[in-house]
Amino acid sequence: MDEIRGGPVSRARNLAGLIAACADTIEDTRRLPRRLLDALHQARLFRMLLPLSIGGDEVAPTAYVEAVEELARHDGSVAWCVSIANSTALIAPYLSPEAAYKIFGPPRAVVAWGPPNEATAQAVPGGYRISGRWGFASGCRHATWMGAHGRVIEPDGSFRLTPSGRPAVLTWLFPVAAARRLDTWDTIGLRGTASDEYEVEDLFVAEEFTATREDPSLRREPGPLYAFPQQTLYSVGIAAVALGIARGMLDAFVALAREKAPRGQVRLADSAVVQSEIAQAEARLGAARAYLLDTLAAVYAACGAAAPIDIPARARVRLAASHAIHSAVSVADFTYRAAGVDAIFVGSDFARRFRDIHTLTQQIQSRVGHFEAIGQILLGSMPEQFF
Repeated sequence: MDEIRGGPVSRARNLAGLIAACADTIEDTRRLPRRLLDALHQARLFRMLLPLSIGGDEVAPTAYVEAVEELARHDGSVAWCVSIANSTALIAPYLSPEAAYKIFGPPRAVVAWGPPNEATAQAVPGGYRISGRWGFASGCRHATWMGAHGRVIEPDGSFRLTPSGRPAVLTWLFPVAAARRLDTWDTIGLRGTASDEYEVEDLFVAEEFTATREDPSLRREPGPLYAFPQQTLYSVGIAAVALGIARGMLDAFVALAREKAPRGQVRLADSAVVQSEIAQAEARLGAARAYLLDTLAAVYAACGAAAPIDIPARARVRLAASHAIHSAVSVADFTYRAAGVDAIFVGSDFARRFRDIHTLTQQIQSRVGHFEAIGQILLGSMPEQFF
């Protein structure tokens, strides 16, 4: 089929027309429509970071970034869902081959979960019993399996600890039918991600469907891609979404500037101020993108088959991703302001993207605090916690 020929970037680019046609439906229903999901699955864009051993494509991180970025140029929710599905798939290298294949082997497999909270699970013979409620489960409406994260209470009532003495956080995976999904996602942006809440009650999860995201040395799948900790590639995916949204806004502003002449003024494209600002915005966005891709390529090239990348390498990637997110937001804000009243109407080339990227800024990967932790590492000290 033509849709699955070529690399992931060209396959993502081929979906531009369909994504544009679905944009209003995505916004109104807060879901990705079935025909778009069919095309995303056919293009294998949910399987970019899955291991080859279970039917994934195991692409290089740079190709992953460029594919997600391409989707985000046209719709942030689509790119976000693809990014999150690939990020959750990074649990597969920590499962047994049999368990990983059961979850991710089907061609339409997608895992959704929310971030850890105060939920706990009781260790019982053969596995765990979990109860709790989690939120922000992006993509849960088209997921086939769900996951949950939390601490473990041992039979003696104590918390299970990591080697460093902190309470261990495990991930439990279960079929989507075992969870009750709650329709709670009604936001100003990224509406189509359906990042709803969900809950389970006294659910037994067998040990084989449990893993931890905290210790990169526990992975069972070899290969340089999986030398990156899950959280590191998670930040990279969010950066790609931000870059793509900003690129879409910048391209839309260039098109507008060539046509628009504000009342009593010259055409925007003929304004010296606009000419200077658009050049600076292009350089800012291009530089951030190049820095991210160059950093990823360099770290990936140095990865071995087994050992996880070290803390300094993780900090380099995190810095490039954080810088990309904040640079993209800056460019998006410029285009929104420079477009004037053309940007404020629902359905414009700017309004949804503006809301999407400012919803993205509220996510943990966008925290300014990441720069502090990276700075500590660059100066020779270690923050209390760093992913």
